[in-house]
Amino acid sequence: MSETPDPSSQMFDAAFRTAFRDLVLWRRDVRRFRRDAVDPALIQSLLELASHAPSVGHCQPWRFVLVESAECREAVRSSFVRANAKALECYEGEQRAQYVRLKLEGLQDAPVHLAVFADETTEAGSGLGRQTMPQTLQYSVVAAIQTLWLAARAEGLGLGWVSILEPKHLGRILEVPETWTFIAYLCIGRPVEEHLDPELERHHWQERLGAERLIFTR
Repeated sequence: MSETPDPSSQMFDAAFRTAFRDLVLWRRDVRRFRRDAVDPALIQSLLELASHAPSVGHCQPWRFVLVESAECREAVRSSFVRANAKALECYEGEQRAQYVRLKLEGLQDAPVHLAVFADETTEAGSGLGRQTMPQTLQYSVVAAIQTLWLAARAEGLGLGWVSILEPKHLGRILEVPETWTFIAYLCIGRPVEEHLDPELERHHWQERLGAERLIFTR
């Protein structure tokens, strides 16, 4: 009787693992985009792949909204301007000046805008796994976003997560159900430049924390 083949040894060899590590390391939060259009079929393919991310109770709570109208995009941009001005008030001195110099979004140039929500009342999964940790529903959406981020990078696309926004306004701007919780606003497109290091590290806002500060043993 022949041995059952090990799929991992066939599909995920050393070359693949090296390439995957490169993919993870080269994934960046992109804020500078070329304005070249991205094939809608590619975006649909990436969203389909992202939908294979793990989710609590297999409830698949992510809801992707492609933001294409100029009116909606401008409303989102206005939300950023207001939220960014408020965030600036939290800093003083040189840190305030440094904050002003940072490039924090790519809303004007990115050809693809994607809002991601969590459907808090989905009946899929019958609540499995959420009785004691309901927040895992939103965590599941973040897992889909990370899957999308890596998949986009593999296609040569950059993705930027714009977090300086007014969450409650986003739902109204995009006219989604009130039971959907806003999780992320993503800009997607071809990056103007490639960097291995995060922009905030490169511009001395925050250095990378070493593993010795992040990993604990009990």
